[in-house]
Amino acid sequence: MIVSALEADPRRRESTRILIDGRPAWTVPADVVRALALRVGEAVPARVVEALDAAADEEGALRAGLRMLERRSHSRRELARKLTHRGHADAAVAAAIGRLERLRLLDDARFAEQYVVARAARGRGPARLRRDLEGLGVPTPVIDRAMGQLGADPALDPWQRTLAQAERRATAMADLPRATRVRRLGAFLARRGFADDRAREAVDRLAGGDEPG
Repeated sequence: MIVSALEADPRRRESTRILIDGRPAWTVPADVVRALALRVGEAVPARVVEALDAAADEEGALRAGLRMLERRSHSRRELARKLTHRGHADAAVAAAIGRLERLRLLDDARFAEQYVVARAARGRGPARLRRDLEGLGVPTPVIDRAMGQLGADPALDPWQRTLAQAERRATAMADLPRATRVRRLGAFLARRGFADDRAREAVDRLAGGDEPG
């Protein structure tokens, strides 16, 4: 195998395309090309082929991760899980995740803070937020710090928004039996992450005391 060209990748300036006999063979970080001392017109030793294969796998996982992050932010574990599901090797996924973290494009603390702010604004309660973040693989100490925003900033308290939604639902269910109203309102608040005494008191009040008549 003879290197016929080393070209800067037009999509990622930090990467180099290696052409063998005029055809693209690998796309790898430019520093890998320098470290392996590849030269146009020279043969690629077998040991270097193995290193290039591994570097290309990592580059592929990195690019897939970048595309996912362009669509929305992810937690570290969520992104790794998706990359693995798409068939990238474990070693390539681990290396790509490390590079994304060093580039400050992947940060569980920032992700958790943004997640809490955005979902609380939609009325999602603390219990639901915590469950969601745990499901996304965010470490407990990181979740605790992100959840601390809810108490520190009253504007982030999702309860009032959720309560207003529950009030509208209660009005729409006025013709249903009280037991049904209680069950449905309780389930609604629980799905939003509210299952404490405050939620139970709200359900009791919104459901009313009399059967529809």
